[in-house]
Amino acid sequence: MKEACVISAQALKLIGEAVEPGVSTLELDTLAEKFIRSKGARPNFKGLYGFPATACISINNEVIHGIPAKNRIIRAGDIVSVDLGAEFEGYNGDNAATFACGDVSDEAKRLMEVTKESLYEGIKHALPGGRVGDISAAVQQYVESRGYSVVRKYVGHGVGTSLHEAPEIPNFGVSGRGVRLVPGMTIAIEPMVNAGSYDVKVMPDGWTVLTSDGSLSAHFEHTVAITADGPKIMTLP
Repeated sequence: MKEACVISAQALKLIGEAVEPGVSTLELDTLAEKFIRSKGARPNFKGLYGFPATACISINNEVIHGIPAKNRIIRAGDIVSVDLGAEFEGYNGDNAATFACGDVSDEAKRLMEVTKESLYEGIKHALPGGRVGDISAAVQQYVESRGYSVVRKYVGHGVGTSLHEAPEIPNFGVSGRGVRLVPGMTIAIEPMVNAGSYDVKVMPDGWTVLTSDGSLSAHFEHTVAITADGPKIMTLP
């Protein structure tokens, strides 16, 4: 599983470095798929629940699940959220990050920064003997205290021999509640944070999720192992 996570992280880093004006989201997706397969792994998003691509690539007010397309061109000033993973020898990795294309607005920079920091706040609370709600509450408190909102409709999850496993890891909740965290668990913590309302809507393609008010959204995710010594981030390149 560690190898699956490293491949996932390397693929995400590669895509982030390729985000630039004029590039299509399909080009980025193709790059990710070729890289993952070159490592002897399989893109675990492709075909999952019918999703047609290796990566979910979502721009600006798209929260998650954006479908890569030849005519979806990234422009200077966009923020681009990429979510992808790899399966290696039966085990899965999953990670996400939001990348700036050139110079972006101060609002976009701050949103990305807060979202990324909220992920690490959540990870700090992924402690053996704790509860899922400890993670959820830490993320929510960090985000809302800075004037943003956490998406309620979509959550993090367990990861292992399947990409999506129990338990769910919401980005909102009450400390001390929920499933107990024990050493050996591997979970994906993934704050999805909106500049405006937490309400979202799904486009007619059945996949792409937008902020309901058109505000910007950012997304960061790591696969994390619960160990006796505390949380261990597995998706590092």
